[in-house]
Amino acid sequence: MSELQKLRDAFRTALDLPADAPVDELRYQDFEKWDSLAHMSLVATIEDEFSVMIDTDDVINMSSFTEAVRILGKYGVDVK
Repeated sequence: MSELQKLRDAFRTALDLPADAPVDELRYQDFEKWDSLAHMSLVATIEDEFSVMIDTDDVINMSSFTEAVRILGKYGVDVK
């Protein structure tokens, strides 16, 4: 499974979405299920899946799927 697919699955799991739900365009403020509790669940899921520890600034800045891809790149995860 590609790193991109793993990230998509992490979003679906943390945000309680169906397995085929599109997530690439998700944004924090535009999606009702993505509240502060779901955000922390998402961060924990991503940290577990990719064996990284995301710092506080990056947790705060992770406001979209696209931003999550960028942030993971900072930690050496090539999401393609």
